[in-house]
Amino acid sequence: MTQTILVLTEEALTPADLRNLETLQGEEPAEVVVLIPEDREQSVLGEFFHHLSLLEVGEAFRSFSGDDRREDEDAAHTALRESLDLLARERFAARGRTTTGNPVDALVQEAGDSGATQAVVITRPHAVADTFHTDWANKAQDQLGIAVLHLYSGSGFIGDS
Repeated sequence: MTQTILVLTEEALTPADLRNLETLQGEEPAEVVVLIPEDREQSVLGEFFHHLSLLEVGEAFRSFSGDDRREDEDAAHTALRESLDLLARERFAARGRTTTGNPVDALVQEAGDSGATQAVVITRPHAVADTFHTDWANKAQDQLGIAVLHLYSGSGFIGDS
């Protein structure tokens, strides 16, 4: 039986992310299901403090400006296409979709629909959300009955979930 690995990510997968997925897959074949939110529903205040913690003062104040919804949708569709192309080149069985609304709810629904055995949340570090355990991985871990691994995009670093 083929296992299913769910991947919730903010942006397109990278070759480093695929190396991590290969490790999770092991010897058994796996289908990878990629979910990319069209609207990450980020806390504006959380993003503000995240940028300040990195001394990105200008970016912190720009985080208060409204995002263009169409740009978010286009970016999500592009990231999904790039991720699926990369997975196909590396011979992963993969499918995916963009999501609207709460990304964690989409992950929970997909876990129920697919019978997934593992979930991986791949994000950039978010200082405030990670510190206070309000990130997607921690929220998903609270709602799912399966293991949730939090990885930082493009690295092998594991978040605290």
